[in-house]
Amino acid sequence: MRRITSRFPSTPGNGPTRSQALRLAAAAAVLPLALSACGSDGGTTNADGTWAPDRPIEITAPAATGGGWDTLARTSARLLESEGLVDESIQVVNKPGAGGAIGWAYVAANEADPHKLFVTSPPILLVPMAGDSEYDHDDFTPIARLATDYMVYLVPADSELETFQDLVDLVGDGGANIGGGSGPGSMDHVALAGAIDAAGGDAAAASYVPFDGGGEAMTALLGGHVDSAVVGVSEAAGMLEAGELRALGVSAPETVEAFPEIATLLEQDIDFTFDIWRGVMAPAGLEEAQVAYYETLFADLMETQAWQEESASLGWTDAYQNSADFGAFLDEQRSEYTEILTEVGLQ
Repeated sequence: MRRITSRFPSTPGNGPTRSQALRLAAAAAVLPLALSACGSDGGTTNADGTWAPDRPIEITAPAATGGGWDTLARTSARLLESEGLVDESIQVVNKPGAGGAIGWAYVAANEADPHKLFVTSPPILLVPMAGDSEYDHDDFTPIARLATDYMVYLVPADSELETFQDLVDLVGDGGANIGGGSGPGSMDHVALAGAIDAAGGDAAAASYVPFDGGGEAMTALLGGHVDSAVVGVSEAAGMLEAGELRALGVSAPETVEAFPEIATLLEQDIDFTFDIWRGVMAPAGLEEAQVAYYETLFADLMETQAWQEESASLGWTDAYQNSADFGAFLDEQRSEYTEILTEVGLQ
């Protein structure tokens, strides 16, 4: 079983910080971006080659409240304001439905508007691959990759299941209803099917029940409507800490610092990992200076103590990439997902 992992970790060095490097790149005008220079809905670039928002910034979470997208959007917006990194206010809007496709259509309709952003993760690749969205990552402007999250496989706190293998055995004994916060064939489903397959089970025997975000999937689990749920660590953090839910395993390559009590799948002799990369994108058609502004903004955010403390509590790890590197990463991930979908029989 291949492991779905990122290849672009953020590592400290002795050179300039991320934000300093970005400012140098912007000043030299060497951003390798194939973006059109249009400023019809956000003003044009200033004479000195810079740009800044002149009205509130909107961040779209393409799912209901309580899920991973919503958590990233609201955490980013709150800290950008509280750390004094923006002069304009930031508004978060939720556009749930169709595994993210409704939110993406909303953003795509605002081409060249630099005041609209959206948070993103693997479904921006997986949902279009399943034919459930007319938009994919090529229809938007990558801004920055921010963090890596991982999947947890959840059961109610009083469940008799103790390990992920117990869940696989339940699937083999006649099936199990397992909820997830993304559509069929998308992120949560792939992370579930891949793990079951790696454990020697029949991924097709598990009945996957999609919900509009991890929050809804966990609510269904608490209500007894599904036997288990697969969501991001950051989505489950509150319920895990409260003792309402319990994790059978996590898809990380090593122990998640915020939840050391959760065994990884690797520690359970299941050769499978799955990264949930999380980032920010914008509509197509932004100017280079507009992209450079947001690259620097999010690089500055990630260097604050407030971000580092909050991201650690959510189980995120730093995985910053600028616009060009994030775009290349997305292209590579699409190729890797094609392989894993074929391997577990979802394509």
